[in-house]
Amino acid sequence: MNGRSFLELVEIRTKVASVIPFIMGTLYALYRFDSFYAGRFALMLVSLLCFDMATTAINNYYDFKKASRRHGYGYETHNPIVRRKLKESAVVGTIVLLLLLAAGCGLLLVAQTNLILFFLGGLSFLIGILYSFGPVPISRMPLGELFSGLFMGFVIIFISAFIHTDGTLALLTLERGWVHVHLNLVETVYLFCFSVPAIVCIANIMLANNICDIEEDIENRRYTLPVHIGKERALILFRLLYYVSYADLAVLLLLGLHPLLVLLLLLTWIPLSGNLAKFTARQEKAATFILSVRNFVLLNAARIAVLGAALLLPR
Repeated sequence: MNGRSFLELVEIRTKVASVIPFIMGTLYALYRFDSFYAGRFALMLVSLLCFDMATTAINNYYDFKKASRRHGYGYETHNPIVRRKLKESAVVGTIVLLLLLAAGCGLLLVAQTNLILFFLGGLSFLIGILYSFGPVPISRMPLGELFSGLFMGFVIIFISAFIHTDGTLALLTLERGWVHVHLNLVETVYLFCFSVPAIVCIANIMLANNICDIEEDIENRRYTLPVHIGKERALILFRLLYYVSYADLAVLLLLGLHPLLVLLLLLTWIPLSGNLAKFTARQEKAATFILSVRNFVLLNAARIAVLGAALLLPR
C-alpha cells in the first residue's frame, strides 16, 4: 500500500471533523482556565488522528466485506479498497497499527493527567469501533448522527480541554477501595453548550451522507435515520440543526466574549444559507455532500477565530 492509497483508505480529508473540535477544546482551556501543556497537546493530537484514521479504515473495510450489491451506485469508485485494489491483509495490518499508536499515546496521556481520561478514552475507543464494526454497527442504525455528534463534537472538546486543567473540570481518585468522581457541573454545562455547533455540524455531516446514500443504504440493508424518517423529514432536521447552532451564540456572551465578536459570527449565515439552499435542492454524494463539510468548517472555524481573538483582547 503506497502513501496515496493509505490517505484514501483513511479518507484524510475528513480528519478536519476531529481536528477542529480538538482545537476548540484547547482554545477553550486557554480562554477559560488560562492553561496549556504542549506535551499533552501533542500526545492527544497523535492519538486522536490515529484513532480517527483507524475507524474510517474499519468502516471502509466493513462496507467492502458486507456490501450486498457490488455493481452500481458507484461501488467500484466509492470504496477505496475496491478502487485501489488493496490487499485485505494490508488493510487489516494498517488498522491494527493505527489502533496501537492511538492506544499507546492515549495511555501516555493518562499517565500525565488523571484516570478519568482512561475511562473516557476507553469509552470513545469502544464507540468508535462499534460505530463501524460488529453484528449491527452504529453507522447502520438511526443512531449514527447522535453518536458521531456527541463523541466527536463534545467528548473530543471535553478531553482536549480536560488535559490542560489538572482537575478543574473533573477528577477520579481511588482511595481504600473507593472510587471518587468529582465533576464540575457548571463548567461542564458551559463546555457542552460551547460545543453545540460542533455537535450539530458533525451530526449533519453524517445526516447529509446518509441522505445522499438513502437508495444504496436500502439496497445494502443499512437502516440509517433518513431510511427510517424519509428524505423530506431528514432535510427538515438538517436545516433545524443549523438553526440550533446560531441560538447557541448566547452561550458565548455568558462566557464573557465581547458582544461585537459574537455578532460577527452571524455573518456566517450568509454563505451557510446558500449552502443549505443548494443541498435542499439536490442531494448527491459527488456534488453536494461536501456542502455539509464546508458548513462544519465555516461555523466552527469562525468560532475558533473569535475565541482566538478573545484571547488577545484584555479581559
